[in-house]
Amino acid sequence: MKKNKTTPFDVFLIIFLGAICIICVLPFIHLLAVSFSDNAAVSAGKVGFLPVDFTLASYEYVIKGAKFFRAMGISLIRVALGTLLNLALMVLTAYPLARDELRFRKAYVIFFVITMLFSGGMIPTYLLVSKLGLKNNILALILPGALPVYNMIILMNFIRGLPKELEEAAWIDGATPFQTLTMVIFPLLGPSLATVGLFQMVFHWNDWFSGLIYMSNPNLYPLQTYLQTLLVNFEQLLQSSGNGADITAILSKMNARTGRAAQLFLGALPIMMVYPFLQKYFTKGLTLGSVKG
Repeated sequence: MKKNKTTPFDVFLIIFLGAICIICVLPFIHLLAVSFSDNAAVSAGKVGFLPVDFTLASYEYVIKGAKFFRAMGISLIRVALGTLLNLALMVLTAYPLARDELRFRKAYVIFFVITMLFSGGMIPTYLLVSKLGLKNNILALILPGALPVYNMIILMNFIRGLPKELEEAAWIDGATPFQTLTMVIFPLLGPSLATVGLFQMVFHWNDWFSGLIYMSNPNLYPLQTYLQTLLVNFEQLLQSSGNGADITAILSKMNARTGRAAQLFLGALPIMMVYPFLQKYFTKGLTLGSVKG
């Protein structure tokens, strides 16, 4: 057998992709180093990729602050409810649209594609949410994007690639369309659901603008909206933290940059922890078939 030889292009590609990976990772390392560094070292610009005068003051401030954990809890609830609703509606919509037997199928697909390309706009959506009485309600963060059409089309194309014989066998056994979906098709959608589900989790977790326009009460902000306000007026939040001796001691070892760095890193940590477990589905989730041969 001939061994594959490493070409100069392969070497260039490895070096290029390695450099891209390093460029992507270095900002997180710097952010982490700043969060663990002392106030004076950060202000003097001495912090690079390693902490200087190591301290946990910024993280102590975060732990003692109820606002951060309240916002994180709201985001976790939004991610859980929003992703489950997205997946349920995507499956229920993608399955019938994937079947050629559906009357006016092409017209329905065109209808959904039009809604994806031309949305109602921010102002009509805001007025609708307000008229429905959903302001300051977590449903305002979930319902406007309940059916992500782009991901639904991805799921529809995956279902269209499944062997038709699986459904025909279920119909011969007397299964209804809903039973066929839940007992035959749904178990085969694992990789595809993991892929589009991760897309939706990242969307719900990173979306900050919806919380800003639909939540007038800062105590109801999701995490990313809270972090956005934090970046704008962190000094004011520090001043409103209280004057206890323990808080004063913590604040003496940190500043706005170290506090922001700690909270931004903690805000990105949940998705960073989930992503590696679902990353494998990105390579096979959209092409995996149910039968081989």
